[in-house]
Amino acid sequence: MTPNAVTTGSPSSSGISGSSSPSRRGFLGSTAVAAVAVAGGMPLLAACGGGESGNKDGTTTGKDAQKILPAYVARNVVTPDIAPKNGSAAGFTRPIAKEQLATSVSGKRGKGSTIRVMAPLWGTPPANDNPYYTAMNEAIGVKTVWQNQDGNVYDQKLGAVLASSDIPDLVVVPGWNLGGKIPSAINAKFEDLGPYLSGDRIKAYPNLAAIPTDAWQRSIFGGKLRGLPMPASYVTNIAPFYRKDVFDAKGWQLPKSADEFFALAKEMTSAKAKVWACDDMTWTAFNMFGVLSGSEKSLGWHMADGKMTNRIETQEYLEALEWTRKLYDAGLVHPDAKAQNQGDAGNRFTAGQVLIYNNDISHWYAKTTEQAAQNPKFAISAMDIPGHAGGNPKLWATNPANIWAFVKKGSSKTVIEDILAIADFTAAPYGTKERMLTDYGVEGVDHTVKNGLPVKTDQGNNEVNSSWLFVANPAPYIAHPDTPEVTRAMVEWQQRMGAFTSKSSFYGMTVTEPSQWIGLMNDFEQLEKDIVRGRKKLSDMQQAVSEWKSKGGDQLRDWYKKLLDSNGSAAS
Repeated sequence: MTPNAVTTGSPSSSGISGSSSPSRRGFLGSTAVAAVAVAGGMPLLAACGGGESGNKDGTTTGKDAQKILPAYVARNVVTPDIAPKNGSAAGFTRPIAKEQLATSVSGKRGKGSTIRVMAPLWGTPPANDNPYYTAMNEAIGVKTVWQNQDGNVYDQKLGAVLASSDIPDLVVVPGWNLGGKIPSAINAKFEDLGPYLSGDRIKAYPNLAAIPTDAWQRSIFGGKLRGLPMPASYVTNIAPFYRKDVFDAKGWQLPKSADEFFALAKEMTSAKAKVWACDDMTWTAFNMFGVLSGSEKSLGWHMADGKMTNRIETQEYLEALEWTRKLYDAGLVHPDAKAQNQGDAGNRFTAGQVLIYNNDISHWYAKTTEQAAQNPKFAISAMDIPGHAGGNPKLWATNPANIWAFVKKGSSKTVIEDILAIADFTAAPYGTKERMLTDYGVEGVDHTVKNGLPVKTDQGNNEVNSSWLFVANPAPYIAHPDTPEVTRAMVEWQQRMGAFTSKSSFYGMTVTEPSQWIGLMNDFEQLEKDIVRGRKKLSDMQQAVSEWKSKGGDQLRDWYKKLLDSNGSAAS
């Protein structure tokens, strides 16, 4: 029994694609909802540090981490149709009938605590006593009081709450909000869950024990296991999508190098016909040219040949910006992408105004289902990322978890165990009754079953939102039984790209940088946008990098090197 539609608020309202060139942080933040909802975490039962004082900087790996990390115990409730490989998600292409759903949580684990939960939400918060929340509370044995906050300004609310004395029992913190004083606040104000989860202790929570070790490694903050993770594939989530229906009709071949991409883009563009080859392709350019990940500060550093280097110092970084600028200069990018904040890249793509755009891999399913009724000929696919000079690309891993739930420091043993009961329930794997309830709510109220697939009602669309999923999730998977070919294509794309993916020196670590250097990188993303659009020159970037070095970049480099020398790498 599985889903055929996903609705969790309004992703576009959170900035997922409401801008022609969203910020990296804004993109990652907003697409978390789409990725959870569409790519394999959410409405799919088919779906898918500092120290105790808060002032210690660094991270924890090696032998120290081994003392903290939970044991890993795999669960194979339902064997995936496509096994995970090269860092990909697992894939499920078939529905599972209601009567065949397994039970992954034995009995009601909660002891009746009232748990206040703060989480981001894109959309209108439902009432706390709605049928979905009531059913979840009853199944788990707790009473939750949700304090959902607007995801668009969640960082502001989060900072204010953590600075106050009134912290909810459970607080969700997305990775893109780990700026400023948030990391030190996490270390100072949230519980160490090691006494409940480290080593074999986690076996009391079988669904949590099946979460991959990399995700738990990423959940160590300030030398303690503090976070309940939402695991993710480490393969790049940025896919270069193309209009397969148009490509097939025109007989166009997919480009195998940056030069071939440019030549094809020239052939595809006809400003007179209001058709442009592409939207902003900066993210794809970074991947094509092998630029270290910019999704998080620590991933931008890498030790090679005895030298610690940041992504902004590399020749590949400049070449990627120069190539993207070349697309703009030649008029091959939609004018609204150059202007920024005008219209929606995804809508331009479905309207045929652009034939290539890049976005989160979840768009593969979202656009397919969106266009199925109104444009039956529409077909979307993702091209394999080519190496800029031809051949295989050099891709870099993203982190294996980027959203956590944290337990308030000083919580009673009963409250902590009830929160872990919630997490064990929401981390239920595909093919279980717990997954179905979490993703679809109450049958006959929140969803109905049509042709063996659950379909949300209007009430379900309003009430069954992402909140519960932010507490904990199972190992990453993608499952869209209504479009099995899309599920297979998504997973196999991840597998192919994963074969060319390397883990940088600080992969899988939660690194807390010293406070004096926190703002060093703040202006680079805007400078990237200005350069590719011709408002600034490449020499301006070179100057900015020079200033970055003198203002603390070189000192930060030494700090990262010492951190690696002391702790080692978590990448394997």
